Amino acid sequence: MKTIIAACSQNLSGSRASIQTTLRTLLAAPWPSQRDIRSWLQLLSVLQWVLSFLLLGTISLLLLIYLVFTSFWPISALYLAWIIFDWDTPEKGGRRLPCLRRWPVWRHFRDYFPVKLVKTHDLSPSHNYIIGSHPHGILCVGAFCNFITGSTGFGEMFPGIRPFLTTLAGNFRLPVFREYLMSGGLCPVTRRAIGYLLSKNGTGNAVAIVIGGAAESLSCHPGVTTLILKNRKGFVRMALQHGAHLVPSFSFGENDLFCQVVFEEGSWMRSIQHRFQKMMGFAPCIFYGRGLTSVRSWGFLPYARPITTVVGEPVVVPKIEDPSCEMVDTYHEMYVRSLLKLFNENKTKYGLSEADELHIL
Repeated sequence: MKTIIAACSQNLSGSRASIQTTLRTLLAAPWPSQRDIRSWLQLLSVLQWVLSFLLLGTISLLLLIYLVFTSFWPISALYLAWIIFDWDTPEKGGRRLPCLRRWPVWRHFRDYFPVKLVKTHDLSPSHNYIIGSHPHGILCVGAFCNFITGSTGFGEMFPGIRPFLTTLAGNFRLPVFREYLMSGGLCPVTRRAIGYLLSKNGTGNAVAIVIGGAAESLSCHPGVTTLILKNRKGFVRMALQHGAHLVPSFSFGENDLFCQVVFEEGSWMRSIQHRFQKMMGFAPCIFYGRGLTSVRSWGFLPYARPITTVVGEPVVVPKIEDPSCEMVDTYHEMYVRSLLKLFNENKTKYGLSEADELHIL
Protein backbone atom coordinates (compact mmCIF):
# COMPACT_ATOMS: atom_id res chain seq x y z
CA MET A 1 0.00 0.00 0.00
CA LYS A 2 2.85 2.39 0.89
CA THR A 3 4.44 1.61 -2.44
CA ILE A 4 1.21 2.50 -4.29
CA ILE A 5 0.82 5.76 -2.31
CA ALA A 6 4.43 6.74 -3.06
CA ALA A 7 3.96 6.03 -6.75
CA CYS A 8 0.81 8.16 -6.85
CA SER A 9 2.61 11.01 -5.08
CA GLN A 10 5.41 10.87 -7.64
CA ASN A 11 2.90 10.94 -10.50
CA LEU A 12 1.09 13.94 -8.98
CA SER A 13 4.38 15.74 -8.48
CA GLY A 14 5.30 14.98 -12.05
CA SER A 15 1.92 16.23 -13.27
CA ARG A 16 2.27 19.48 -11.32
CA ALA A 17 5.76 19.94 -12.73
CA SER A 18 4.44 19.37 -16.26
CA ILE A 19 1.65 21.88 -15.75
CA GLN A 20 4.05 24.44 -14.36
CA THR A 21 6.40 23.88 -17.30
CA THR A 22 3.53 24.30 -19.74
CA LEU A 23 2.38 27.52 -18.06
CA ARG A 24 5.90 28.93 -18.10
CA THR A 25 6.17 28.09 -21.80
CA LEU A 26 2.86 29.82 -22.56
CA LEU A 27 3.81 32.89 -20.56
CA ALA A 28 7.17 33.06 -22.29
CA ALA A 29 5.59 32.87 -25.75
CA PRO A 30 5.18 36.25 -27.50
CA TRP A 31 1.66 37.65 -27.23
CA PRO A 32 0.01 39.24 -30.28
CA SER A 33 0.90 42.90 -30.58
CA GLN A 34 -1.70 45.62 -31.02
CA ARG A 35 -0.61 45.84 -34.63
CA ASP A 36 -1.30 42.11 -35.14
CA ILE A 37 -4.73 42.43 -33.53
CA ARG A 38 -5.59 45.41 -35.74
CA SER A 39 -4.51 43.47 -38.82
CA TRP A 40 -6.72 40.53 -37.85
CA LEU A 41 -9.71 42.79 -37.22
CA GLN A 42 -9.19 44.50 -40.56
CA LEU A 43 -8.97 41.17 -42.36
CA LEU A 44 -12.12 39.87 -40.64
CA SER A 45 -14.04 43.06 -41.47
CA VAL A 46 -13.22 42.69 -45.17
CA LEU A 47 -14.03 38.96 -45.04
CA GLN A 48 -17.51 39.56 -43.62
CA TRP A 49 -18.17 42.23 -46.27
CA VAL A 50 -17.09 40.03 -49.18
CA LEU A 51 -19.08 37.05 -47.88
CA SER A 52 -22.14 39.24 -47.32
CA PHE A 53 -22.12 40.55 -50.88
CA LEU A 54 -21.30 37.24 -52.52
CA LEU A 55 -23.28 34.76 -50.40
CA LEU A 56 -25.79 36.37 -48.02
CA GLY A 57 -28.62 36.64 -50.54
CA THR A 58 -28.15 33.17 -52.03
CA ILE A 59 -27.79 31.42 -48.66
CA SER A 60 -30.83 33.23 -47.25
CA LEU A 61 -32.94 32.22 -50.26
CA LEU A 62 -31.87 28.57 -50.03
CA LEU A 63 -32.49 28.53 -46.29
CA LEU A 64 -36.03 29.89 -46.65
CA ILE A 65 -36.78 27.34 -49.36
CA TYR A 66 -35.48 24.55 -47.10
CA LEU A 67 -37.62 25.75 -44.18
CA VAL A 68 -40.73 25.40 -46.34
CA PHE A 69 -40.33 21.60 -46.13
CA THR A 70 -39.82 21.55 -42.35
CA SER A 71 -41.92 22.34 -39.30
CA PHE A 72 -40.48 25.86 -39.43
CA TRP A 73 -42.38 26.68 -42.64
CA PRO A 74 -44.26 29.61 -40.96
CA ILE A 75 -40.96 31.53 -40.92
CA SER A 76 -40.76 31.36 -44.71
CA ALA A 77 -44.45 32.18 -45.07
CA LEU A 78 -44.19 35.23 -42.81
CA TYR A 79 -41.09 36.53 -44.57
CA LEU A 80 -42.70 36.07 -47.98
CA ALA A 81 -45.71 38.05 -46.76
CA TRP A 82 -43.34 40.75 -45.49
CA ILE A 83 -41.55 41.02 -48.84
CA ILE A 84 -44.87 41.35 -50.67
CA PHE A 85 -45.98 44.06 -48.24
CA ASP A 86 -42.58 45.82 -48.41
CA TRP A 87 -42.00 45.32 -52.15
CA ASP A 88 -41.87 48.99 -53.15
CA THR A 89 -39.77 50.27 -50.24
CA PRO A 90 -36.42 50.02 -52.12
CA GLU A 91 -37.91 52.22 -54.85
CA LYS A 92 -38.98 54.83 -52.28
CA GLY A 93 -35.76 55.71 -50.55
CA GLY A 94 -35.21 52.41 -48.77
CA ARG A 95 -34.90 52.10 -45.00
CA ARG A 96 -31.46 53.36 -43.98
CA LEU A 97 -30.22 52.84 -40.42
CA PRO A 98 -27.69 55.42 -39.19
CA CYS A 99 -26.40 52.94 -36.60
CA LEU A 100 -25.27 50.58 -39.38
CA ARG A 101 -23.35 53.36 -41.10
CA ARG A 102 -21.57 54.01 -37.78
CA TRP A 103 -20.82 50.33 -37.19
CA PRO A 104 -17.23 50.16 -35.78
CA VAL A 105 -16.33 47.33 -38.15
CA TRP A 106 -16.33 49.80 -41.04
CA ARG A 107 -13.35 51.63 -39.52
CA HIS A 108 -11.36 48.41 -39.69
CA PHE A 109 -12.67 47.89 -43.24
CA ARG A 110 -11.44 51.37 -44.20
CA ASP A 111 -8.03 50.87 -42.62
CA TYR A 112 -7.41 47.52 -44.33
CA PHE A 113 -6.72 49.15 -47.73
CA PRO A 114 -6.83 52.04 -46.55
CA VAL A 115 -9.65 54.06 -48.16
CA LYS A 116 -9.50 57.86 -48.18
CA LEU A 117 -12.02 60.48 -49.30
CA VAL A 118 -10.80 63.78 -50.76
CA LYS A 119 -13.04 66.83 -51.11
CA THR A 120 -12.26 69.46 -53.75
CA HIS A 121 -15.46 71.57 -53.68
CA ASP A 122 -18.42 72.16 -51.38
CA LEU A 123 -21.86 70.67 -52.01
CA SER A 124 -24.77 72.86 -50.95
CA PRO A 125 -27.61 71.13 -49.02
CA SER A 126 -30.07 73.27 -50.98
CA HIS A 127 -29.53 71.14 -54.10
CA ASN A 128 -29.69 67.47 -55.06
CA TYR A 129 -26.82 65.72 -56.81
CA ILE A 130 -25.98 62.75 -58.98
CA ILE A 131 -22.44 61.61 -58.22
CA GLY A 132 -20.80 59.66 -61.01
CA SER A 133 -18.56 57.02 -59.43
CA HIS A 134 -15.62 55.78 -61.50
CA PRO A 135 -14.24 53.20 -62.11
CA HIS A 136 -16.45 50.20 -61.34
CA GLY A 137 -13.66 47.80 -60.44
CA ILE A 138 -14.73 44.33 -59.33
CA LEU A 139 -16.71 45.04 -56.13
CA CYS A 140 -16.93 48.87 -55.98
CA VAL A 141 -15.00 49.02 -52.71
CA GLY A 142 -14.31 52.76 -52.86
CA ALA A 143 -17.92 53.70 -53.61
CA PHE A 144 -19.27 51.47 -50.83
CA CYS A 145 -16.81 52.62 -48.18
CA ASN A 146 -17.21 56.33 -48.92
CA PHE A 147 -20.91 56.65 -49.68
CA ILE A 148 -22.41 53.93 -47.48
CA THR A 149 -20.30 53.35 -44.37
CA GLY A 150 -19.49 56.94 -43.48
CA SER A 151 -16.15 55.78 -42.06
CA THR A 152 -14.17 58.15 -44.30
CA GLY A 153 -15.97 61.25 -43.03
CA PHE A 154 -18.41 62.01 -45.85
CA GLY A 155 -20.92 63.51 -43.41
CA GLU A 156 -18.31 65.79 -41.88
CA MET A 157 -16.88 66.88 -45.24
CA PHE A 158 -20.30 67.50 -46.80
CA PRO A 159 -22.62 68.57 -43.97
CA GLY A 160 -26.31 68.34 -44.80
CA ILE A 161 -25.78 65.90 -47.68
CA ARG A 162 -27.33 62.41 -47.49
CA PRO A 163 -25.41 59.98 -49.73
CA PHE A 164 -27.05 57.01 -51.46
CA LEU A 165 -25.47 54.36 -53.65
CA THR A 166 -27.29 52.54 -56.44
CA THR A 167 -26.92 48.87 -57.28
CA LEU A 168 -28.69 46.23 -59.39
CA ALA A 169 -32.43 46.08 -58.77
CA GLY A 170 -32.28 42.28 -58.67
CA ASN A 171 -30.33 42.43 -55.41
CA PHE A 172 -33.44 43.78 -53.67
CA ARG A 173 -35.38 40.64 -54.56
CA LEU A 174 -33.10 38.45 -52.45
CA PRO A 175 -34.37 37.80 -48.89
CA VAL A 176 -32.43 39.29 -45.96
CA PHE A 177 -29.85 40.71 -48.38
CA ARG A 178 -32.36 43.41 -49.39
CA GLU A 179 -32.67 44.50 -45.74
CA TYR A 180 -28.89 44.63 -45.43
CA LEU A 181 -28.59 46.82 -48.53
CA MET A 182 -31.39 49.22 -47.63
CA SER A 183 -30.13 49.70 -44.08
CA GLY A 184 -26.89 51.14 -45.44
CA GLY A 185 -28.51 53.52 -47.91
CA LEU A 186 -28.36 51.50 -51.13
CA CYS A 187 -31.20 51.75 -53.63
CA PRO A 188 -31.97 50.19 -57.03
CA VAL A 189 -30.38 51.77 -60.08
CA THR A 190 -33.79 52.41 -61.66
CA ARG A 191 -35.44 55.59 -62.92
CA ARG A 192 -38.18 55.28 -60.34
CA ALA A 193 -35.84 54.90 -57.36
CA ILE A 194 -33.45 57.64 -58.44
CA GLY A 195 -36.34 59.92 -59.39
CA TYR A 196 -37.90 59.50 -55.94
CA LEU A 197 -34.68 60.51 -54.17
CA LEU A 198 -34.23 63.54 -56.44
CA SER A 199 -37.81 64.82 -56.39
CA LYS A 200 -39.74 63.50 -53.37
CA ASN A 201 -37.13 63.31 -50.63
CA GLY A 202 -36.37 67.00 -50.19
CA THR A 203 -32.96 68.50 -50.97
CA GLY A 204 -29.47 67.54 -49.87
CA ASN A 205 -29.59 64.09 -51.50
CA ALA A 206 -26.56 62.77 -53.37
CA VAL A 207 -27.22 59.63 -55.43
CA ALA A 208 -23.98 57.89 -56.41
CA ILE A 209 -24.18 55.86 -59.63
CA VAL A 210 -21.37 53.56 -60.78
CA ILE A 211 -21.93 54.55 -64.40
CA GLY A 212 -19.65 52.02 -66.10
CA GLY A 213 -21.55 49.13 -64.54
CA ALA A 214 -21.00 45.49 -65.37
CA ALA A 215 -19.54 46.22 -68.81
CA GLU A 216 -16.73 48.18 -67.23
CA SER A 217 -15.92 45.46 -64.73
CA LEU A 218 -15.02 43.10 -67.58
CA SER A 219 -11.93 45.13 -68.45
CA CYS A 220 -10.90 45.83 -64.89
CA HIS A 221 -7.36 44.87 -63.94
CA PRO A 222 -4.33 46.62 -62.42
CA GLY A 223 -2.86 49.44 -64.49
CA VAL A 224 -5.97 49.96 -66.64
CA THR A 225 -7.81 53.30 -66.64
CA THR A 226 -10.59 52.67 -69.16
CA LEU A 227 -14.17 53.82 -68.53
CA ILE A 228 -17.43 52.90 -70.26
CA LEU A 229 -19.03 56.32 -70.46
CA LYS A 230 -19.30 57.63 -74.03
CA ASN A 231 -22.81 56.24 -74.62
CA ARG A 232 -23.98 56.25 -71.01
CA LYS A 233 -26.23 59.32 -70.97
CA GLY A 234 -29.26 58.24 -68.97
CA PHE A 235 -27.88 59.72 -65.76
CA VAL A 236 -27.50 63.10 -67.51
CA ARG A 237 -31.12 63.02 -68.68
CA MET A 238 -32.22 62.20 -65.12
CA ALA A 239 -30.16 65.10 -63.78
CA LEU A 240 -31.79 67.52 -66.26
CA GLN A 241 -35.31 66.28 -65.51
CA HIS A 242 -34.85 66.85 -61.77
CA GLY A 243 -32.40 69.75 -61.80
CA ALA A 244 -29.78 67.69 -59.96
CA HIS A 245 -26.19 68.86 -60.30
CA LEU A 246 -23.67 66.38 -61.72
CA VAL A 247 -20.60 65.58 -59.61
CA PRO A 248 -17.72 63.45 -60.96
CA SER A 249 -15.72 61.26 -58.60
CA PHE A 250 -12.79 58.95 -59.26
CA SER A 251 -11.43 56.21 -57.00
CA PHE A 252 -7.70 55.91 -57.65
CA GLY A 253 -6.53 52.37 -56.89
CA GLU A 254 -9.93 50.67 -57.34
CA ASN A 255 -8.69 48.54 -60.24
CA ASP A 256 -5.65 47.34 -58.27
CA LEU A 257 -7.58 45.32 -55.67
CA PHE A 258 -8.01 42.16 -57.75
CA CYS A 259 -6.42 40.43 -60.70
CA GLN A 260 -8.80 39.34 -63.45
CA VAL A 261 -8.56 36.97 -66.36
CA VAL A 262 -9.46 39.32 -69.22
CA PHE A 263 -10.69 37.68 -72.43
CA GLU A 264 -10.15 39.42 -75.75
CA GLU A 265 -13.07 40.95 -77.59
CA GLY A 266 -14.45 38.43 -80.07
CA SER A 267 -13.42 35.37 -78.07
CA TRP A 268 -16.09 32.85 -77.14
CA MET A 269 -15.60 33.45 -73.41
CA ARG A 270 -16.07 37.19 -73.90
CA SER A 271 -19.28 36.58 -75.83
CA ILE A 272 -20.57 34.39 -72.98
CA GLN A 273 -19.81 37.17 -70.50
CA HIS A 274 -21.68 39.72 -72.62
CA ARG A 275 -24.71 37.45 -73.04
CA PHE A 276 -24.82 36.73 -69.32
CA GLN A 277 -24.56 40.45 -68.61
CA LYS A 278 -27.53 41.24 -70.86
CA MET A 279 -29.68 38.54 -69.26
CA MET A 280 -28.75 38.95 -65.58
CA GLY A 281 -27.53 42.54 -65.37
CA PHE A 282 -24.04 41.66 -64.15
CA ALA A 283 -21.01 40.06 -65.74
CA PRO A 284 -19.39 36.81 -64.50
CA CYS A 285 -15.79 37.90 -63.92
CA ILE A 286 -13.00 35.41 -63.30
CA PHE A 287 -10.90 37.21 -60.72
CA TYR A 288 -8.72 36.45 -57.74
CA GLY A 289 -7.09 38.29 -54.88
CA ARG A 290 -5.23 37.24 -51.77
CA GLY A 291 -5.97 34.26 -49.53
CA LEU A 292 -7.27 34.37 -45.99
CA THR A 293 -4.05 33.22 -44.33
CA SER A 294 -1.41 34.71 -46.59
CA VAL A 295 -0.98 37.49 -49.14
CA ARG A 296 1.06 35.07 -51.25
CA SER A 297 -1.82 32.62 -51.70
CA TRP A 298 -4.74 33.03 -54.08
CA GLY A 299 -8.21 33.74 -52.74
CA PHE A 300 -11.25 35.98 -53.03
CA LEU A 301 -10.17 38.75 -50.65
CA PRO A 302 -8.99 42.06 -52.15
CA TYR A 303 -5.35 43.02 -51.90
CA ALA A 304 -4.55 45.66 -49.29
CA ARG A 305 -3.83 48.55 -51.64
CA PRO A 306 -4.77 52.18 -51.04
CA ILE A 307 -7.91 53.68 -52.57
CA THR A 308 -8.37 57.44 -52.76
CA THR A 309 -11.76 58.72 -53.89
CA VAL A 310 -11.64 62.31 -55.09
CA VAL A 311 -14.97 64.14 -55.37
CA GLY A 312 -14.82 66.84 -58.02
CA GLU A 313 -16.51 70.11 -58.87
CA PRO A 314 -20.28 70.02 -59.48
CA VAL A 315 -21.57 70.69 -62.97
CA VAL A 316 -24.56 73.01 -62.50
CA VAL A 317 -27.58 71.57 -64.30
CA PRO A 318 -30.91 73.37 -64.94
CA LYS A 319 -34.25 71.66 -64.49
CA ILE A 320 -35.78 70.72 -67.85
CA GLU A 321 -38.65 68.22 -67.71
CA ASP A 322 -38.27 67.10 -71.32
CA PRO A 323 -34.65 67.74 -72.35
CA SER A 324 -33.72 67.38 -76.00
CA CYS A 325 -31.01 65.00 -77.18
CA GLU A 326 -28.81 67.98 -77.98
CA MET A 327 -29.20 69.29 -74.42
CA VAL A 328 -28.32 65.87 -72.99
CA ASP A 329 -25.25 65.67 -75.22
CA THR A 330 -24.12 69.14 -74.14
CA TYR A 331 -24.22 68.38 -70.44
CA HIS A 332 -22.74 64.93 -70.99
CA GLU A 333 -19.75 66.59 -72.68
CA MET A 334 -19.47 69.04 -69.78
CA TYR A 335 -19.48 66.15 -67.34
CA VAL A 336 -16.80 64.25 -69.27
CA ARG A 337 -14.58 67.35 -69.38
CA SER A 338 -15.01 67.83 -65.63
CA LEU A 339 -14.11 64.17 -65.00
CA LEU A 340 -11.01 64.36 -67.21
CA LYS A 341 -9.91 67.51 -65.40
CA LEU A 342 -10.39 65.77 -62.05
CA PHE A 343 -8.37 62.76 -63.20
CA ASN A 344 -5.50 64.75 -64.69
CA GLU A 345 -5.16 67.08 -61.71
CA ASN A 346 -4.94 64.22 -59.20
CA LYS A 347 -3.41 61.21 -60.96
CA THR A 348 0.20 61.89 -59.95
CA LYS A 349 -0.87 62.45 -56.33
CA TYR A 350 -2.40 59.00 -55.97
CA GLY A 351 -0.18 56.43 -57.63
CA LEU A 352 -0.30 57.16 -61.37
CA SER A 353 2.31 58.76 -63.60
CA GLU A 354 2.02 61.91 -65.67
CA ALA A 355 1.91 59.75 -68.81
CA ASP A 356 -1.19 57.80 -67.69
CA GLU A 357 -4.35 58.74 -69.56
CA LEU A 358 -8.01 58.12 -68.91
CA HIS A 359 -9.58 56.26 -71.86
CA ILE A 360 -13.32 56.69 -72.32
CA LEU A 361 -15.20 54.20 -74.47
